[in-house]
Amino acid sequence: MNQLNPRQREAVRYIDGPMLVLAGAGSGKTSVITRKIAYLVGECGLDASTVTAVTFTNKAAREMKERVARLVSAEAAEKLTVSTFHQLGLKIIRAELKALGLKPGFSIFDAEDTRTLIRDLLIQEHGADGDQASVIAQRISSWKNDRVIAQEAVAAATSPADMLCAQAYLRYQRALSAYNALDFDDLILRPTLLFDHSPETLQKWRNRIHHLLVDEYQDTNSSQYLLVKQLVGEHGRFTVVGDDDQSIYAWRGARPENLVQLQQDYPGLKIVKLEQNYRSTARILKAANTLIANNAHVFEKSLWSELGYGDPLRVIRCADEHDEAQQVVAEIIDHKLRKKTRYGDYAVLYRGNHQSRLIELALQQQQVPYHLSGGTSFFARNEVKDIMSYLRLLLNENDDNAFLRIANIPRRKLGTSTLEALGTFATANNCSLSSACLRITGSDVPEAGLKRLREFRQWMDDCRRHCNNEHGVSGIRRMLREMDYAGWLDQISSSEDVAQRRMANVDFLVDGLQRIMATDEVALDEAISRMVLRDLLEQQDEEEKGPDSVQLMTLHASKGLEFPHVYIIGMEEKLLPHRVSIDEGSIEEERRLAYVGITRAQRTLAMTMAIKRSQFGETINCEASRFIDELPQDDLRFHGGADEASEDSAERAKETLAGLKALFN
Repeated sequence: MNQLNPRQREAVRYIDGPMLVLAGAGSGKTSVITRKIAYLVGECGLDASTVTAVTFTNKAAREMKERVARLVSAEAAEKLTVSTFHQLGLKIIRAELKALGLKPGFSIFDAEDTRTLIRDLLIQEHGADGDQASVIAQRISSWKNDRVIAQEAVAAATSPADMLCAQAYLRYQRALSAYNALDFDDLILRPTLLFDHSPETLQKWRNRIHHLLVDEYQDTNSSQYLLVKQLVGEHGRFTVVGDDDQSIYAWRGARPENLVQLQQDYPGLKIVKLEQNYRSTARILKAANTLIANNAHVFEKSLWSELGYGDPLRVIRCADEHDEAQQVVAEIIDHKLRKKTRYGDYAVLYRGNHQSRLIELALQQQQVPYHLSGGTSFFARNEVKDIMSYLRLLLNENDDNAFLRIANIPRRKLGTSTLEALGTFATANNCSLSSACLRITGSDVPEAGLKRLREFRQWMDDCRRHCNNEHGVSGIRRMLREMDYAGWLDQISSSEDVAQRRMANVDFLVDGLQRIMATDEVALDEAISRMVLRDLLEQQDEEEKGPDSVQLMTLHASKGLEFPHVYIIGMEEKLLPHRVSIDEGSIEEERRLAYVGITRAQRTLAMTMAIKRSQFGETINCEASRFIDELPQDDLRFHGGADEASEDSAERAKETLAGLKALFN
């Protein structure tokens, strides 16, 4: 407790009712949550199994659990539930399978699985309408986040476009049910619907959770808000931590107004504001406060710091996007040399992923190490996911999710209706999809479909036998040749080069299996098991790469992170704020996004803009972002062209020369 400031201590010690902790950027909110968990268990005597903490990302949940484990006993740490919202929903679903009409071993569809299923359903029923799958998938996700079930969507549809989406939703849900599958949104939606219809089940879960803590509460959607409300009941034994100024996920259903809704649902809500920032200089915080004051607020707060006033914020005007990339990289190299810093101290933030390309090229040209966050990880590539599903099915013939992914990859003329009938039979007979291939009859599925299902099952059995008999991975290479996966990639790829690159990823995966077998001296099945585990851990590995590399990421991806020196590029109208936000009048969220970017910086902040920029093959004139005008002008220094201050340039040149001398000495 001695390490906390008075407001933090107040937030930790209050346990008598519902509490909202308004935690500004860099104000130590994770310390409050972790120490409150320790306080509840260690000082208040709560059984650790009755304390639950939820957040939004696996990384945040891991970090929270690790920090709590250092504050409580090993036994208590083991009993605590610290998870993401979706992991909590999954825990409830697994415990209530019968009530939800699911059988064990249900599959969970990711976004790509969902789009593929919707595309297949559209093609089956509407011919060439499969290209609308992404739009319809997004609409279905929005419906689920707002707790609108398929029948309600159909009843409310007015236009033909609405009806198409609603009917697709209905068919999609029927297919999921037949496949014994859920999608990501169902992990929250289904528990809330169950609790609505089964008060005794809800009471059982309320009795299991004595105190609920929720991080990043401003990012909750309607379903997540309701799940919290259901679990805490009228007594409201909860602590939620959030910051309405950092709500930047409206596009995926987040409702910052949920913070306001709390006051209406819990009139006795205690509010504690954390305004002392431990990250940034006072000048950076002044800029952030001044900018965000242009948004409407229900809860007023103002960040402050004891870290000194700090350097001016710099605005760098560049001739074009190429000049912008070259200048940013030259500045990083120059600053590192002058200040004897690490490359890992620098971050370049941007509104859209496409803005990273020129920065990457400039860094490569100067041989500066960098790490690109948010790029497609190896295991997230479709061709790798395909072969991983084949490997999982070789390892476990009852893996329904793997079966569904690759039953028709490459095409085997197994239509959605055939797979749906197979799924319905498997559910009714309580068996896996693979087992159902042998047990289903012509009365359940057309003869042509039955023949193809059995041929696929027989072929997979043969592949499994070859892999068991032929030591090493030659059996897997044989499987790839027999299904002509390379030919399949040729068919679906945009060019021959793309197909070859994708096949090279497959070869790399198979070579990786061979390396595991050779290095660890294990059999093929054990090597596959380790590869599957590596698949699950891939995201964690990605997050830990490049400790001394310049970090490149979108402003959205930067939330929750901090860096000594930050560059925000593309501070222009139609980039930040984004063109779509300007057209739709949603400037406040863009302003919050800029606020998040500014508050990532600990010591220095530079913002760049281009005078001209290439767009769709033509050069356009750029206008400085309105957000630059909204910053305190006395704290800005403009660079580029005639605005370059000669004394600043002379000082930097002097420091650079000193850095070079020190390097050679």
